[in-house]
Amino acid sequence: MKPIKAMTIRLSAQQSEELDTVAAVDGRPVSQVIRSAIADHIEVRKQDAAFQDMLRERIQRAQRMLPNHNR
Repeated sequence: MKPIKAMTIRLSAQQSEELDTVAAVDGRPVSQVIRSAIADHIEVRKQDAAFQDMLRERIQRAQRMLPNHNR
C-alpha cells in the first residue's frame, strides 16, 4: 500500500461553505467528498482524448531525457 500524502488546499469562503453543506447533506466527511471529487475528475480526464494526447507527448519528452534513449 502506498503511503498517504497530506495536502493543503485553499478555498474561498463560499466554496468552503458549499463543501461543508454538500458533505453534511450527504452525511459524509468533507475529506471523503474531496477525495471522491478528485477521483471523478481524474477518471474524466483519463477518458478525454485530448488529455491522452498531451499525456503521451509529456511522456515522450520525459523519455528523451533518459540516458541511452534511442533517438
